[in-house]
Amino acid sequence: MSDKEFGGSAEDVSLPKATVQKILNEILPPPDNPTTTKDFRDSLTDACVEFIQLIASEANDIAEKENKKTIACEHITHALKELEFDEYIPAIMESADEFKRQQANREKKQSKIEQSGMTEEELIAQQQALFRSATDKYKPEDDTAGS
Repeated sequence: MSDKEFGGSAEDVSLPKATVQKILNEILPPPDNPTTTKDFRDSLTDACVEFIQLIASEANDIAEKENKKTIACEHITHALKELEFDEYIPAIMESADEFKRQQANREKKQSKIEQSGMTEEELIAQQQALFRSATDKYKPEDDTAGS
């Protein structure tokens, strides 16, 4: 699988170094947390990127076979089964469920219309008044003083 398939060079397709370090610290907590070399972290990052690309590519193929333009969670789980990574499915489903719960509990952002506290009719009337005001302001006046 080439990086060209994903629209970039190897440097463009990576994981944030801080995130990789945070994961390592969680997996290998003190006092057992050994010092890791840059080569180790880079190799681990490369392996993770390759794994993600493998799963994404397989999920994309599955979605295309179903004439879907969007890769969904079920395409990922199907890809994991196809690639014999079934043991990851429960953790991924748990993570997806947690994400859905967080999104459901998140405060909905109000649009500017909702924030105004005005009805649609009031907003339209205000807009029309502003248009009239702007038109009057820039309307050429009779130039009788220069004659």
